[in-house]
Amino acid sequence: MTENLTEREQEIIDFLAEDSALTVADISRRLEVSTVTVRNDLTGLAEKGFIVRTHGGAFPAFHRSILDRQRDRIKIKARIARLAAGLVNDGDGIMIEAGTTTALVAKYLLGKRDIHVVTNSTLVIPYARFNPTIHLTVVGGEFRPPTESLVGPIALRDLAEFHVRIAFIGTDGFSLAGGLTTHLVEGAEIVRKMAAQADRTILVADSSKWDKVGFARVLPMDGIDTLVTDAELNPEVGADLRALGVEVMEA
Repeated sequence: MTENLTEREQEIIDFLAEDSALTVADISRRLEVSTVTVRNDLTGLAEKGFIVRTHGGAFPAFHRSILDRQRDRIKIKARIARLAAGLVNDGDGIMIEAGTTTALVAKYLLGKRDIHVVTNSTLVIPYARFNPTIHLTVVGGEFRPPTESLVGPIALRDLAEFHVRIAFIGTDGFSLAGGLTTHLVEGAEIVRKMAAQADRTILVADSSKWDKVGFARVLPMDGIDTLVTDAELNPEVGADLRALGVEVMEA
């Protein structure tokens, strides 16, 4: 989402993420622009859903960790998400797990017809709002601001009510020995449940996640059907994954 912001808008969000007590005058001095310009920028950011206005200032609408991840490897993540979205057919039911790359899959569904999306990610909502062909179901559960996700027993119960053709999942790290891992135990439960409810499980992850190991194990590498990643993945790794029966697609 942040790829649509100007450099000054991104600076304002950074300032507010560091100190939400900053006033319009404070931001004006830091950017060396008029207070009128800052107020216009804040109004625009509020309309886009990135901040919440307060009297004399504002605070970010997203957790700092989400803002940081949204701006990491933007172009690569976009290419991965676009390629992954191309695997969706008209009329499909799909699940999208919480994550900055997985959420982008919803962005690139524009043009597809009659797609039913089931998700635990609040980041998917803005993309679905402007796509009339998406039927969106957001599961319930406990909200986790650092991941913009809904997790826990209620989310797992809701997911069990659906069957889909594809589950798009993410990861904090993946390797041959450790499989898919994450830093959030509750997130691991969500991924396993989505995989169980889908005919095909697709991991969307850029190559920087390779050989990184998170706190909780999610799935073994052969627990996924397809990896959609970028061309920076070591060719030997791709060959090893294909030997396990995993389809590897590079954006």
